[in-house]
Amino acid sequence: MDANILSKAEQWLNGGYDPETVATVQKLLKENPDEITDAFYRNLEFGTGGLRGVMGVGTNRMNKYTVGVATQGFANYLKKSFQGEIKMAIAHDSRNNSRFFAEVTANVMAANGIKVFLFEALRPTPELSFAIRHLGCQAGVVVTASHNPREYNGYKAYWNDGAQLVPPHDKNVILEVEKIAGIGEVKWTGWEENITLIGKELDEAYLTMLKSLSVYPEIVARQHDLKIVYTPIHGTGITLVPEILQRFGFTNVHVVEEQSKPDGNFPTVVYPNPEEAEAMSIGLKKAAALDADILLGTDPDSDRVGIAVKNHTGKWILLNGNQTAVLLFNYIVEARKRKGLAQPNDYICKTVVTSDLIDVFAASNNITCYNTLTGFKWIADLIRRKEATEKFICGGEESYGYMIGDNVRDKDAIASVAMICEMAAYAKNEGRSLYEQLIDIYVRYGFYKESLISITKKGMKGAEEIADMMSSYRQHPPASINGSPVVKIFDYQLSHVTTLATGEQTPIDLPKSNVLQFLTADGSRISARPSGTEPKIKFYFSVHEPLESIADLERVEQQLDAKVTNIIHDMQLG
Repeated sequence: MDANILSKAEQWLNGGYDPETVATVQKLLKENPDEITDAFYRNLEFGTGGLRGVMGVGTNRMNKYTVGVATQGFANYLKKSFQGEIKMAIAHDSRNNSRFFAEVTANVMAANGIKVFLFEALRPTPELSFAIRHLGCQAGVVVTASHNPREYNGYKAYWNDGAQLVPPHDKNVILEVEKIAGIGEVKWTGWEENITLIGKELDEAYLTMLKSLSVYPEIVARQHDLKIVYTPIHGTGITLVPEILQRFGFTNVHVVEEQSKPDGNFPTVVYPNPEEAEAMSIGLKKAAALDADILLGTDPDSDRVGIAVKNHTGKWILLNGNQTAVLLFNYIVEARKRKGLAQPNDYICKTVVTSDLIDVFAASNNITCYNTLTGFKWIADLIRRKEATEKFICGGEESYGYMIGDNVRDKDAIASVAMICEMAAYAKNEGRSLYEQLIDIYVRYGFYKESLISITKKGMKGAEEIADMMSSYRQHPPASINGSPVVKIFDYQLSHVTTLATGEQTPIDLPKSNVLQFLTADGSRISARPSGTEPKIKFYFSVHEPLESIADLERVEQQLDAKVTNIIHDMQLG
């Protein structure tokens, strides 16, 4: 075993840790060196989603001590960054230990003299973002591992704009955490009077704000009996989604009872992720049995939403995150134009791995579309930098996250569910389905098809393999993919685009990120990106062809599917 790893593990035997933790480390040292290696080979760091990991003992695990040390480092940085009273909001989701970790965080912050607003019970992540701004806090934390498997938990840290930490704050917090020599430097208790429980009053303010997002309340009133099926997948969505749908005016909402109870064991699913067909399967059966108009599902902390609709043959299908974003953004942009709400300085925003179709229809509608790095913290950072001169309308990313308006600075499935249902009501009022609306967009702008492959590489060895893959693509980029020459390489780590025909390099005006994109002569775009929250490397594929009419849909879709399959085969990824 690596000497450094062994030394870190032995520190947990003699550093004042609780007896149960010590006993567990002793047992693993004797019986499971591989587990010890994975538990101690690194410290958890803030990635695109903050601190996240498997629960258990060790520096690379979510436990009382890693949460406490991270919170102490965060507190130290806050006290260096702000003068006078410092306020923080804290929330948590339905995962196992989430309430415990939230209380640990609250206690450490309070002991450091920081005034804490702790939600009385589980609440959605977007409400935490809203609460930071509403209460005038300098920071916030939500305990969640979002859509990860049940053995995970996490800790998302927020700044005073209600957004997750971006440079320099994320790196500076890590530096403060690394200065802490041991758990004895953590202020675990004291000044409990600094903690105030919050709940209903914040719910009311948040829901009132969400109701103001509606563009066509009169259409909802006409289509109030739109048949909606909703599943919270054992998460926090049950606290507010039914209520916001009622406030929008929908009267025919059916909750999937088998998945309505918050439960960190997620007993009815393998992964509590609306991106997974399996997680939506119970909802699909209920939607089909009721002959519903739409099915929606949210993840455990209710920042992501997946939807299902009936296609042109009446078959229920799950839309991917790109398709939902295309529909939702197109609806909001065009609805604002019809209502006379559009302004010359309006803009929308997406990430660099989200469908290029959004850029195409934005240009056609004379609205600016900005592209950011993956992660909503970058969309929020753009809003902060432009809020004095430009108006943010909506933003999103392919991984099922969307944000409408700028009162919340993170992806918001509560707002998204309400607006998607309004969009469905508008389509129904026009005698159309959402699926038909999507095909209309394809006919108008082109049929864009996206696909994603995630390759899991766990542990220290896996991290090295992912790094080697990215290094290999940089040093030996493909000259062609699926028979089409690569014409441009976007390297977000080196911050430039290379045009291969001329060798010309143009700068990318975004923070550095370990992302590579290959653009081919036939318009295909292939992106490679190590995940910031999971032990995975992700490959994104985007292909497109013109679509003349719905009569050509099946033929063109088969062509696009074949192209994606051939690209994956050519790159030896599947």
